[in-house]
Amino acid sequence: MTKRLYRSTKDRKIAGVCAGIAEYFNIDPTIVRVIAFLLLLPGGLPGFVPYVILWVIVPNNPHK
Repeated sequence: MTKRLYRSTKDRKIAGVCAGIAEYFNIDPTIVRVIAFLLLLPGGLPGFVPYVILWVIVPNNPHK
């Protein structure tokens, strides 16, 4: 079975992108959220654009 990246439907704060990445890499979602926040600090662009792209491209998890 191949591992797929999905947006989380059970642990979402905004769109479930950070929690989905955390589920994919089997790490705590708080770590991913802190990294995303730190990427927003230098003007927002390094963190905001990838987040929105992933929000649009990555589907919701149909299994949970």
